[in-house]
Amino acid sequence: MALIAATLFLAAAAPARAADTVTADDTARFLAGMPPSADSPLTPLTRDPAWQHHAKFFDAAFAQLEQRQLSKIRAWAATNLAAPKPTMFYMFSGPDFLYADAFYSRASTYVLSALEPVGSVPDLTRMPRGGIGSALYNVERSLGSILSFSFFITKQMKVDLHAGQLSGTLPILYVFLARSGKTIREVSPVALDDQGAAYFANENPGKNATRGVRIVYAGSDGEQRTLYYFPTDLSNPGVRVSGFLKFCDTLAPGNSLIKSASYLLHSGNFTTVRDFILAHSATIIQDDSGIPLAYYDPKKWRFFPFGHYAGPIAEFPGRYQEQYAALFRRAEPMDFGIGYRWRSHESNLLLSVKVAADDSGHADTTSSAEPTPRPSRPRKPRPREPVPPHHGFLWFSR
Repeated sequence: MALIAATLFLAAAAPARAADTVTADDTARFLAGMPPSADSPLTPLTRDPAWQHHAKFFDAAFAQLEQRQLSKIRAWAATNLAAPKPTMFYMFSGPDFLYADAFYSRASTYVLSALEPVGSVPDLTRMPRGGIGSALYNVERSLGSILSFSFFITKQMKVDLHAGQLSGTLPILYVFLARSGKTIREVSPVALDDQGAAYFANENPGKNATRGVRIVYAGSDGEQRTLYYFPTDLSNPGVRVSGFLKFCDTLAPGNSLIKSASYLLHSGNFTTVRDFILAHSATIIQDDSGIPLAYYDPKKWRFFPFGHYAGPIAEFPGRYQEQYAALFRRAEPMDFGIGYRWRSHESNLLLSVKVAADDSGHADTTSSAEPTPRPSRPRKPRPREPVPPHHGFLWFSR
């Protein structure tokens, strides 16, 4: 069954070999509301009023997102990230290539991981009459929260990514790649054995394989880059029996992004992946839902705080960090929002830079090397601030 699934996956995603073949790149552009190549079988479908409405909707949505956040993030990264590594790790990412590319645009290999399945993208020319409109609307719905708030709402995403013929993270990755100006060259399934070795196409990875997708693409500079997405359990029991972190180890050291991670790295059930990120990252960009300061060794890291730390939203009680608050009293301003506190005047971003082995400098920080975070001091209750709603967009609407 796995062999059959891989064969079907390849048949749908393989590059064009004839004029009547729908390429992955044309499919991505079509789903993103961008015209496919002139000779693509998808081009006649762009005359459908549903697609034209979808294209206008995404043009407006992504233009606002570019102006409000992405352009500012790229400017921030250009100023603050001197020499990023070729590999970028983004744990608990979902299909969020958009922000991975904005923060670390110079990486050549991106590794994204979360629980959401890869899913599939069928040949859109074979969809039943009237099916295109509902499929495109489902894509729009799937992207609602990240376009508005910079993160996916997990519970809603579980529903959206299983609805309709376009399922899983692959359609969303396609949209983000196309809207980021990338050209998809190859899409293929990838599987990891328990030792982290990668298998492609019809190769047999053995039992308990971690299965994902590899997308080879080119940016505007023409350079070839690789995006991996693995649906995998990042808890201690999950990563200890899989080869995922062993595969990541072959690509290390890298840079890491942690954003809107449900404070899972504060938990004792995610120590393995937390230790991996600390050991294998040259830089870590995170909001306060990432690794608590108490787990950083201040002799090995320098901290550069940006924005304002207002504490966690009400959905995550008990995660307030006194050390984080102290560190952010000397934070630099930033002009974009990120994370659960998505308003720019409430957002926090911490850039942690690992000190080179021969660097005699010391990290200027209020962090403690104590392996267990200090208990939070009782705080006055503040009004409940809910996670943004699961439907609709804040700055634009259908």
